[in-house]
Order: sequence, then C-alpha cells, then structure tokens
Amino acid sequence: MFKTYVIKSITHKTRYIGSCEHLNKRMKEHNAGKCKYTKSRCPWELVYFEELETRTEARKRENFLKSGKGRKWLDEN
Repeated sequence: MFKTYVIKSITHKTRYIGSCEHLNKRMKEHNAGKCKYTKSRCPWELVYFEELETRTEARKRENFLKSGKGRKWLDEN
C-alpha cells in the first residue's frame, strides 16, 4: 500500500503534500531535517493521509491535492 499524506509545520503553519510507501519512516525523515523543502520548517505533524493500492494512484492523488481544487478540498475538510 502507498500513502498520500499532508503534513503541517507546527512553527510556520505551512502545509506539505507528498506520497510514499512507508509513512512512519517518511515522517521521521521530515522531522529530522533530511528533506530539502521541509528541513527549515520542522517540526511537522501529520494532518491527513490516504492509503492507495499503487504508486501511480498515490501520485495522482498527491497531484490533485496540490491543485487548486485539492487545496480547497483540504481547507474544507
């Protein structure tokens, strides 16, 4: 199973959307500063995730959540 996830910076209130296979490992990477975009905005908290069957589905969902309609959907939920 693959995950599409949304995390929020506790200090900066910014949102990051991504996809991965191992969510716990990925969260540790974000909070350890090992990811280029997220390292300067630590710590991060998981606010939403979905499980999908394939990497392709997870990427498609990630791209949707990054779109205008997807951001609006996240703001409303």
